[in-house]
Amino acid sequence: MLRNLFLTALTSLIILGNSFAGAPTRDDKDKEVKIKTSAICGMCKARIERNLAFEKGVKEADLDVKSKVVTIKYNPAKTDVAKLKANISKTGYDAEEVVADPVGYNKLPSCCKKGSDMDHQ
Repeated sequence: MLRNLFLTALTSLIILGNSFAGAPTRDDKDKEVKIKTSAICGMCKARIERNLAFEKGVKEADLDVKSKVVTIKYNPAKTDVAKLKANISKTGYDAEEVVADPVGYNKLPSCCKKGSDMDHQ
């Protein structure tokens, strides 16, 4: 009888442990952030979205050229807002209070630079 009680308790613990092992933790949920950029045109959009796609933890990035705001869905266990802003800055664009990296900015086509008088549509 003691053996049956022990086996029942052990089986219950194993089943209970397995049911919690696959449960998502609070940090597993993706987050969304909106970051104001200095993007100007469609080329800016493509460049920012492409570079963010290579950032670890980024699930999706979509830049609205009209508002200059990029919406990013990301895994907070793999990246954070500061890293996302740094990525945008290294690409050559301002990301809210983070100023564009001069090296990245100098690599931008002339139509993507601030103060460009080219027609942006």
